[in-house]
Amino acid sequence: MVETPQRPPHILVIDDRPEELRSLLDLLRAQGMQLSLAEDPRTGLQRAMALYPDLILLDVHMPQMNGFALCRLLREAPALAQTPIIFLTSAASIDDRLEGLSLGSVDYVIKPCAAEEVLARIRIHLQLIWREKATPTGIPDALQNPDQMILHAAMRLIGRKLDQVPPLAEIAKQAGTHEKKLSTIFRQHLGMTVFAWIREERLRKSQELLADSNMDIQGIAELVGFNSAANFTTAFRQRLGMTPSKYRSHARSGDEVVTEDQSDS
Repeated sequence: MVETPQRPPHILVIDDRPEELRSLLDLLRAQGMQLSLAEDPRTGLQRAMALYPDLILLDVHMPQMNGFALCRLLREAPALAQTPIIFLTSAASIDDRLEGLSLGSVDYVIKPCAAEEVLARIRIHLQLIWREKATPTGIPDALQNPDQMILHAAMRLIGRKLDQVPPLAEIAKQAGTHEKKLSTIFRQHLGMTVFAWIREERLRKSQELLADSNMDIQGIAELVGFNSAANFTTAFRQRLGMTPSKYRSHARSGDEVVTEDQSDS
């Protein structure tokens, strides 16, 4: 039998229409669970980082920032990285469900729903996390810096979509901020613009694929977001001082690959 904590489980509910969840909230309270409520995403993020809940119930369609963007930020907070997140939402399309689960949520429940079903799902995920989770012992403030969370969320999002990187405004929105703020964060923390980092990440990923896969040059070019093998080869040579084919040959022969930047140092 899994031992449960002596204290009641703490559930954070982030939903801009909590009145629609009244029967569920009443049921959770009747089960002795501690509830915290937030009616907008930014308040929800602040409360999550301050309270370290055992589980988060999260809506998708909310003002200012949607639930997917908030989930990205929550997953970049070290103290909350393993906290179960259950989407509880009317966003019922298969694309919405796949997006929510791909972001690291443990469950996706469609409204309207039976309160008893949600309670059962909460209990299952609490039992699973109690097998592994120790009570947080304090996370250094530097690791909880909101700008760092936005930066890492944006970098992870870009890394997943290198073949078709969204416009800057969309990247910012999905990372829970706006264009100007995101650009400032990249310059302050990485010393480059968002677009410069995307270019660097595309070339870094292409080096991995050249060394570790059998994909042809055209396939690699498309996968990392170049519209042609010729454009990819030009950018690769400008940055690394050799063609992709030559880089692959060196990497597979076991020779140390020395780029122009390294040879000049």
